[in-house]
Amino acid sequence: MEQKFCQSCGMPMPPTGEYKGTNADGSPNEDYCLDCYKDGKFTQEMTMEQMVEHSAQFTDEINEWSGTNMTVKEMKDWLRQFYPTLKRWRKCP
Repeated sequence: MEQKFCQSCGMPMPPTGEYKGTNADGSPNEDYCLDCYKDGKFTQEMTMEQMVEHSAQFTDEINEWSGTNMTVKEMKDWLRQFYPTLKRWRKCP
């Protein structure tokens, strides 16, 4: 089974569905985690750069579960490349 990631913060989404956000009708949202999306809305309005800064706080935890050894600067650089591939941050043509 292909690993799914939150289309806002990039957190891995387990297939069990326990970390899914919710739509306005209370149903699980398939694209966003519960930290990013609740009741059909993003829990925090922020720019992609603000999300990079927020996520970079968790560099040690991300390194631990991903098996990487990035510095905070390397993590920020990587996130700036990764986030534009996610639905929330994708630029519309």
